[in-house]
Parts: sequence; structure tokens; C-alpha cells
Amino acid sequence: MKKILPVALALCLFLTSAVSGCGPRSSSGANSGAATGNANGEAASGGVVNVYNWGEYIDQSIFRDFENETGIRVNYTEFQSNEEMYSLLKSRGAVYDVIIPSDYMISRMIDEDMLEELDFSNIPNYSLIDEAYKNLEYDPDGKYSVAYMTGTVGLIYNSAMISDEITSWGALFDSSYSGQILMFNNPRDAFGIALKYLGYYQNTTVESEIREAYDLLVSQKPILQAYVMDQIFDKLESGEAAIGPYYAGDYLIMTENNPDLVFVRPEEGSNRFVDAMSIPKGARNKSNAELFIDFMCRTDIALRNMDFIWYASANYEASAEFGEDLDPEEYEIMFASEETLANCDVFTNLPPETLSLYDTLWSELKR
Repeated sequence: MKKILPVALALCLFLTSAVSGCGPRSSSGANSGAATGNANGEAASGGVVNVYNWGEYIDQSIFRDFENETGIRVNYTEFQSNEEMYSLLKSRGAVYDVIIPSDYMISRMIDEDMLEELDFSNIPNYSLIDEAYKNLEYDPDGKYSVAYMTGTVGLIYNSAMISDEITSWGALFDSSYSGQILMFNNPRDAFGIALKYLGYYQNTTVESEIREAYDLLVSQKPILQAYVMDQIFDKLESGEAAIGPYYAGDYLIMTENNPDLVFVRPEEGSNRFVDAMSIPKGARNKSNAELFIDFMCRTDIALRNMDFIWYASANYEASAEFGEDLDPEEYEIMFASEETLANCDVFTNLPPETLSLYDTLWSELKR
């Protein structure tokens, strides 16, 4: 099922990574890159770039190529959620040079003056980014981010454990699956699912609607097996759990290890996300960060990352080439149709009072 880059291209690129996909993600926060070093000191003649990204959301073999081409050493660290990334930067400042958050979090960080404006003269490969992913709502002036990958959220369930055909988010709140249900361990995704199931907009600021979603999540808690992020890989692939929500690209990895898994975008609709590369305010290695972002925009590098993580690249050349060899099911999961996307919300930044309500309710839920 996994698409492998053509042999000639692989030889040309010195492709050395083992094809293991996006899971299981290992997001302990420890350095996990092929090139490591002291984040505060130079590690090579060209210095260092400190990258903070979702777990296993990149083909780490590209770091060697980047270092060989630039002399810049890559320190690579992983996070499990936008909120984890935000909290670390808010408390510790610009300890990283490149971060890859999602749309709504980029918007929040722009509003809070936490990102540097990019010097696009250092990012000429920005021309390869599809116009559809430029100047979006989360960065309307296009000054602070370069789109990386995009995808959707759906339900993944084990057809060997659940004989029903799942079509609704309601399965996550169905007591007949008690003890077999997993749920996102972050407030935006968890509340987003509850809101969508209730028929509300995922970016609602109406307190009564958010509290209704909270009540639904409270009622779900006794039938959950666990709140998870990257742990979902082991639990669903092994059959330890039967159903949970997660990202479409990761499903395409999971199903390689367990073909009984099924992916569905629920009938109520879902979330569409864009993850993008940004530079935190005060980053020590801004020029190195821009060189790294430019490197990531290259078509050959985008193809390698797509082949590893199974998400749609914002590089239009890479996405077009990669999509040619997919079967129809894979293509629709990876490159959702306009009809599908029309039923998806894109998370936006919320007003401070709504964010405060989310924080309060999430803390109460997780007690």
C-alpha cells in the first residue's frame, strides 16, 4: 500500500530512511533527530538550527542532506499537541528556531507577537508552495508562515472488533463500546468533535454551546479507555482498543500494520488542518531557520516527507507527482475532495475569554 519513490529518484536523493511512516509517534520531548547537539551552541561550521515538530512528522534522513549542503546541524525535538508547543514557548521563550504548529495556533502566536516575520529572500522555494496555501485566514498577510502539510481528522475503528458500519461521531459516545474508545488528549480536537456531533460550528464562541459540548465529554469519560495522542498507534494497531479519532495520514500508516482498521469522515463533518513552518520571536538562528524552511519547500524533499508521513504537501509539484500512483481510496483519504472539505471546519484562533473557558473546562474534565 505504501508508495515508494522510484528507484532512480531514490538513488539520486540518497534515500536512506526505513519506511516506517508516521507511527507510532514518539513524542516524549527528547531530541530524536539524526543530528543532535547542544541547542545553545554551534554544532557544525554553519551553526545549528533547532526544530520543534509533531512526532514522526518528517523523514529524518533529510537532516543529513541539509547538513551536508549547508554545514548547519539540525537539533530535532518533538511535541504531541499545539498546546504543548505553545506552553513551552510561552514559558521558556525562543528555545527553537523552526516550529511547525497548526493554523489556529499560528494565528494565536501572531496575535501575541510570538513569531518573527520571515525574510522570503532567503526562501526562494516558497514559489513552489501552492497559492491555495498562501495568505490563509490564520496568516492573512503571509508574513509569518510557510505551509508544510495538510489533512483531515476522522474516525478509525477496528472492523474485526466492531461489526457495525460507523458513520457518525456518535460512536465515540456509545456505551456499547465502553472500554474500547479512545479520545484526543487535547482540548481543541476533543471539544471540536463534541461540537460537530452536536451540530455546532467548531469555532463557536457561544458559551452555552461550549458547555453543552463539555457535558457531552463528561458523559463520555466513564466509557473511555484512555485519552491519547501518539499512543493511539499501539492501541489501535494491536487491537487493545477498537475505535478512536485521529488524523487521516496516520491511518494510512496504521492500516499497513493492521488491515482490519477502517477510516471514515463522520457524516456530521470534521476538521481540516494546515500545518505550517514558522520562526519564534527572538530565535537565535533566524537565517539558518529560513534556510531550513527553504530546504523543506523543495520538491525532492517534500516528496520524501510525503512518502514517510502520508500527508498532502503544500508543494504543488510534490503533491501532483505523489498522487499519480495512489489508488482511489488512498487518494480520497490523503487528498480529500472539495465536497468532503466543504463539510469540514478549519480551526481559527478564539477570543481570550473563550480560550480561558476552554482551559477551565478542560482542566475540570481531566481531573
